[in-house]
This record gives sequence, C-alpha cells and structure tokens, in this order.
Amino acid sequence: MATETQSTAETSSAAAAPGAAPVPGQRLLTGKVVSNKMDKTIAVSVERLVKHPTYGKYIRRTTKLLAHDESGTSREGDLVIIAPCRPMSRRKSWRLLEVVQKAAGR
Repeated sequence: MATETQSTAETSSAAAAPGAAPVPGQRLLTGKVVSNKMDKTIAVSVERLVKHPTYGKYIRRTTKLLAHDESGTSREGDLVIIAPCRPMSRRKSWRLLEVVQKAAGR
C-alpha cells in the first residue's frame, strides 16, 4: 500500500512540472519555425483553413506565435508541436513540446 501512495504522489508532482508532458485534452498546435534569433524563444507560424462566410471557399490563414524553447533545439524550417503555458512575457505564452521534423539541408 505504501508504494502505491508514493507512486501516485510522484506522478502528480511530475505532471505539475513546467516542462512536463501535455495534459490529456490540452490544445496542441503544429507549426513551422520561422525565426530562432531570440534567446530561448522561437517564432512559430501556424496555418489553419477558414471557410469564407459568403462564398464557402476555404482560405489559408497563418498566425505567428512565440514559444519558449528552453534548450534551443529547434532551428528555422523545423516542424514543431507547441502547447499553451502561463504567460512568460507580453507575447510569449506557448512552449515547445517536441521537434517533429528537422529542416532539410542540415
């Protein structure tokens, strides 16, 4: 019994860690890194399709988000997954979860 309570306490503290795995049901976005010139910060361009209200044609819209990259592993052109986190600055409220695909030519 003591080991069961100890293991549940360890898992709950691990989930609360800032660099922990995402919470189930959490909003994850996939995008392309467009800039990594800042210190511990990357700019990620996220594309989405929006239906035009009158004509019904799907329009491609992009949003540029700033994400926290603690280790500096991503480079321009990489495909990454980001997750929301507490605001770290005025515009940065996302964190890098993983690099899905490295940019070609590296």
